[in-house]
Amino acid sequence: MSDEQPIETKNLDRYGHEALPWDRPRDQLAAMTPSPDLAFFLGTVTPDGRPHSAGVGAIYLDAYAYFTSSPGARKARNLAANPAATLSVRLEDIDLVLEGEAARVTDSGTLERLAAIYREGGWPARVEGDALTAPFSAPSAGPPPWQVYRFTFHTVVGVATREPYGATRWKF
Repeated sequence: MSDEQPIETKNLDRYGHEALPWDRPRDQLAAMTPSPDLAFFLGTVTPDGRPHSAGVGAIYLDAYAYFTSSPGARKARNLAANPAATLSVRLEDIDLVLEGEAARVTDSGTLERLAAIYREGGWPARVEGDALTAPFSAPSAGPPPWQVYRFTFHTVVGVATREPYGATRWKF
């Protein structure tokens, strides 16, 4: 997705509220700094078709979401077999589910930018080879190094939790 403006907006609200503008969640995503208080949940599918969900520390940068995984973690193994995934997050005033695909990122420029953003949020990440490492990570993260994934979304559903209320689906 190179242009982050939706090509389709559908109002899902059944109570008469207007469709929500895309800039509402986009601006919140762009302004956030990763922290332990902001939880994203990655949904993947196992090779035998069972669903799997895992918390990840995600970053929104240049119209993509990024997250990390230890190569041996279930989420990384699932994505190797099937890149289709979802990311869910509760923002300040809107809940989001993003649908798309995840792919490994190995270019040093992007890795350095992401490591710097993670450091701003309190995780002392640094680039080592084609992945990130740090003295610690989440208890469930597995051992370093942690591979970085770029999540390209094609559909986002948002449900507002504060006024102005509404529910909207955006397609990209």
